[in-house]
Amino acid sequence: MDLSVKPGDDFYTYANGAWLRTNPVPAKETRWGSFNQLRDFNINAVKTILNESANNKNAAAGSVEKRVGDFYASAMDSAAIEKLGYTPIKADLARVGSVKDVNAILNEVATLRTTGTGSPMFGFYVGQDRKNVNNMVPQLSQGGTTLPDRDYYLKDDARSTKIQQAYKTYITTLFTLTGVPEATAKKNAETIFNLEKKLAAAQMSRVEMRDPYKTYNKFSVADFSKTTPNMDWKSLMAKMKVTGQDTILVSAPKFFTELNGLLTSTPVADWQTYLQWNVLKSAAPYLSSDFVNANFAYSQVLSGQKVQTPRWQRMSSLTDGTIGELLGQLYVAKHFKPEAKARMDEMIANLIKAYEIRIKGLDWMSAETKEKALAKLHAFRPKVGYPNKWETYQGLAISRNAFFENVRNSGEWGYNKMVSQLGKPVDRERWGMTPPTVNAYYSPVMNEIVFPAGILQFPFFDPNADDAVNYGGIGAVIGHEISHGFDDSGSQYDKDGTLRNWWTAEDLAKFKEKAKALQEQYDAYTVLDTIHVNGKLTLGENIGDLGGLNAAYEAFKMTKQGKSKKKIDGFTPDQRFFLSWAQVWRGNTLPETTAQLIVTDPHSPGEYRTIGAPVNMDAWYKAFNVKPGDKLYKKPEDRNKIW
Repeated sequence: MDLSVKPGDDFYTYANGAWLRTNPVPAKETRWGSFNQLRDFNINAVKTILNESANNKNAAAGSVEKRVGDFYASAMDSAAIEKLGYTPIKADLARVGSVKDVNAILNEVATLRTTGTGSPMFGFYVGQDRKNVNNMVPQLSQGGTTLPDRDYYLKDDARSTKIQQAYKTYITTLFTLTGVPEATAKKNAETIFNLEKKLAAAQMSRVEMRDPYKTYNKFSVADFSKTTPNMDWKSLMAKMKVTGQDTILVSAPKFFTELNGLLTSTPVADWQTYLQWNVLKSAAPYLSSDFVNANFAYSQVLSGQKVQTPRWQRMSSLTDGTIGELLGQLYVAKHFKPEAKARMDEMIANLIKAYEIRIKGLDWMSAETKEKALAKLHAFRPKVGYPNKWETYQGLAISRNAFFENVRNSGEWGYNKMVSQLGKPVDRERWGMTPPTVNAYYSPVMNEIVFPAGILQFPFFDPNADDAVNYGGIGAVIGHEISHGFDDSGSQYDKDGTLRNWWTAEDLAKFKEKAKALQEQYDAYTVLDTIHVNGKLTLGENIGDLGGLNAAYEAFKMTKQGKSKKKIDGFTPDQRFFLSWAQVWRGNTLPETTAQLIVTDPHSPGEYRTIGAPVNMDAWYKAFNVKPGDKLYKKPEDRNKIW
């Protein structure tokens, strides 16, 4: 803490100042804070497990340990990977480089997808139908670009042009590494950038994409094909292993009509180059060091990271991302205690109770809407720690001495697994995160809140810490995920997870008005020179923080410590609660990463998450004696109260 600062002037520095000064961003990172420290601890825990598994000569064939160990061992065999150079993708490059017409281009787009080689042109996945949540349906989304957001193609300020240049250099480098003359490689870079720029111009913005109605467009396959005469979706989907489906959901129909035009207005030679680029960029992180280094040089300009993340760390993360539920079984056996799960279950029950009290006490909502809100709240399904039913990855071949094939096989296996869900009941036991993940999520279509084992550790959670610390940490995270069910997007789904309005018109108008005031509060925060927080993009997360911290405080006040005034380390229970919240969000971030996150991340920066919710809570003012004249002071009538 920095006690020389008044909490009412700068609560973030008051709570974290000394830590921020003594914890610069390590060279291998792009930001450094509570999340990163815990992720660092976890990845080291994972590394130990992986090394033990890889070195265990007695692991039985087909066992979890053997498969995990073999995958990691192959990933760490850099001598074998160096020797291969770009041999693993030579055949793919030749094949996609010889397409002759639109039909052949589309065939390749399907092949790259189904073989785990890339996902050019557009996004495709199988997921729940938001208006009929017991049905899995094929879904199409905009895509086809490489830079993190469409804005990077469409803006011409100094920051964007520097990134565009780095991107073109990256493309040029990868092509030259496969023997293409430099002049041709440079021409390829211009071709790819210009084609992706056209795709970017056809895309909706991230803010528009937050509207679940705007992105819900259901077509019969035949009707959708009429809007894209150059793309017959029945035959294209069959090539993508999807058969017998007569309906498709499309998030951005305009994107596909534009893509349809580009298919014939763009020369076939340009599409060949574009497809080769998709093979190259997908493979680069898994090829020899020249490719890996070029990939890092490009990402460096985007993020500002000083040195490359060590190979063991990248490959540990890759193992988690690829076979995370095999690795997860070994992780929870060592790092997740039954008592942590019991304490979490109890805290979740308390948070639900607190939320119920808060909904019942809302002065702006009618009894009719409250009843629906409570029904939704009581239908929430919490998942804690790890899945009840582990994924076995049956049929996925993993070899100890074929790293690239392992990556490819897992991509193909994952694709097949996804399309195999069509025509089957929704698997409600599936998890969207692996057990070692330091994060949590809410799924509107499942109406579930999920907390992997990875986040259930200090500073978020410690079974031995006092309630103030746990409720200000993981309690607020639980409250945050519950609040996603009631944010600007999640509130449009009912208790069954169906996209269906359950609000009276009057209550909805009041909710939107309150959300707009919160949006304006965050719009006013400056992050970097002239860059502001995007209050519209971050609205859901900011509602999550405001509702979550209020509910966590309500739940904390039900505990013995919450009812007492007994100080620990000179701080009252209420002060410890808010300090715990503030210290979860401490962190230093590189300016390049900050600029990127403002465009791409729906979360506000940590310093504004720290203050954004408390300045709207009377209890915070009371706890730290914040008065008119203090920089963070808001008049009682201006404090945003939603949930």
